[in-house]
Amino acid sequence: MTEQRESEKQGGFPRRDDQGRIRTLADLLGVCLAGLVIGVLALVVFELAFASFGAGDFGNTNGWLAVILPAWLFWDDFRAWEFGAARVVAALVAAAVGVVLGLLIAGLGSGLPPLLSGALAAAAFTVAYAVVWFPGVRWLASRTG
Repeated sequence: MTEQRESEKQGGFPRRDDQGRIRTLADLLGVCLAGLVIGVLALVVFELAFASFGAGDFGNTNGWLAVILPAWLFWDDFRAWEFGAARVVAALVAAAVGVVLGLLIAGLGSGLPPLLSGALAAAAFTVAYAVVWFPGVRWLASRTG
């Protein structure tokens, strides 16, 4: 019970365990998707600014850049796990699934502006990575000790 009270005192979101790992998939997805939205909004603001100065057409920036904040969170959670094969394998599999799904979505949206198709691809990558990484690293860590 005191352990729960300690984590409540620390507060913050996402909630983390004593080792600094994110506690729930919902927390991971929530923060990742919030970071993705912030990334897309930042790209839109920069696009609007550059388009208003005549430095290019709106929508030509690669929307994949929106994945920067979620990737940072994934890296932070990766570092929180003990050194070992479980975290490396889980990260590689999650990255492979995320990239393939993201590229598939980007391909399906090839007629859209790069900002939009890339943002959709970044969203697909983010969700796929989180859904594979979170249970995958825990399952592998329990198997390998």
